[in-house]
Amino acid sequence: MGSVPLLKTTNIVAATKDSFDYLEARSSQLITFKMNAPEEHLLAALNPELFSWAIENLVKNGIDAMKGEGHIELSIDASDSFILIDVRDTGKGLSKKLFNRIFETGFTSKKRGWGLGLSLTKRIIEEYHKGKIKVLESEIGKGTTIQMRIKRL
Repeated sequence: MGSVPLLKTTNIVAATKDSFDYLEARSSQLITFKMNAPEEHLLAALNPELFSWAIENLVKNGIDAMKGEGHIELSIDASDSFILIDVRDTGKGLSKKLFNRIFETGFTSKKRGWGLGLSLTKRIIEEYHKGKIKVLESEIGKGTTIQMRIKRL
């Protein structure tokens, strides 16, 4: 803690797939996982361990929001400048007024939780990787999509 993490040129598709597959293998059979990603290598400056933790946290939050049963879908798209990673769940959803609050330290909608996961994820993506993270869309009773944007090399 406290030291600046080293970033290295990494194929973000492979790094994301590794994390996603790891979580799928350790999750309930009541959760279905789907990943949509291009076949090409998309390069980004990443700290692979921190990036993996961010993916894991988003997926686990989605599973929690679904109360252990539902569908998680991760999609990767790219432009010439950016790589977009969307993590979509079929959980309880969020009201629009919570879109920014969920990233605040100490905020939680869970009965048990410290409100640290999404604030740390935001710090990892925005401060260390110079990217952006936001709630792309959410509908009460239908689910939420969180989008990360990372600069493409």
